[in-house]
Amino acid sequence: MSGSSYDRAITVFSPDGHLFQVEYAQEAVKKGSTAVGVKGKDVVVLCVEKKSVPQLQEERTVRKICILDDHVIMAFAGLTADARILINRARTECQSHKLTVEDPVSIEYITRFIATLKQRYTQSNGRRPFGTSCLIAGFDMDGTPHLYLTDPSGTYTEWMANATGRSAKTVREFLEKHYTDDAVATEEGSVKLVVRALLEVVQSGAKNVEVAILKHNQPMRMLDISSLEKIVSEIEKEKEEEAEKKKQKK
Repeated sequence: MSGSSYDRAITVFSPDGHLFQVEYAQEAVKKGSTAVGVKGKDVVVLCVEKKSVPQLQEERTVRKICILDDHVIMAFAGLTADARILINRARTECQSHKLTVEDPVSIEYITRFIATLKQRYTQSNGRRPFGTSCLIAGFDMDGTPHLYLTDPSGTYTEWMANATGRSAKTVREFLEKHYTDDAVATEEGSVKLVVRALLEVVQSGAKNVEVAILKHNQPMRMLDISSLEKIVSEIEKEKEEEAEKKKQKK
């Protein structure tokens, strides 16, 4: 078997143990718009890079954050068409679970469902892996917040804060440095942290940022542009103050 043929079939391992089709799907994720999630004390916040739409396009048809159930929201990076299929399947599973056991899904349950679906596509002939990475956030029945990340291989992990998509490494490093219990003790602090993290890699300010806030037993709320502009101006002011302090130290 020639070296180049290992990436022609999903189910064939290369001699050094790689599944090239899965790795190619992960490359599709790295080219997608950046998505960031933060788990606060009593809130979960998802923030995505919103690309500017053509002048004649209906803006509401381009969404990177969606509702899976009343208590579960999801943001994604990668191929939007692939994500749409995952969203529909996950929504159906949420409703089916509620009808069967009369309780809403736990966040880990629906994350595991999505990850299992993704994994199935990494070992099936005639299919390709989903080129999408998902940040799934929400609350269990007891009010505990959760934030999970899934990738095209079908793995899922729980996080306090994370990012996926283009420049995710830069955003993750920022979050590792600035995420503290005090920083996310309030809703305002959590929102400011997630927006500031995204602004590390998005230069154009509030108009290219979309933020969703979810609290226990409350519907998802999207921040309007005026609130975002206020937060962005506060962040810019803080950055200037930090830069001034560094100058004075020198």
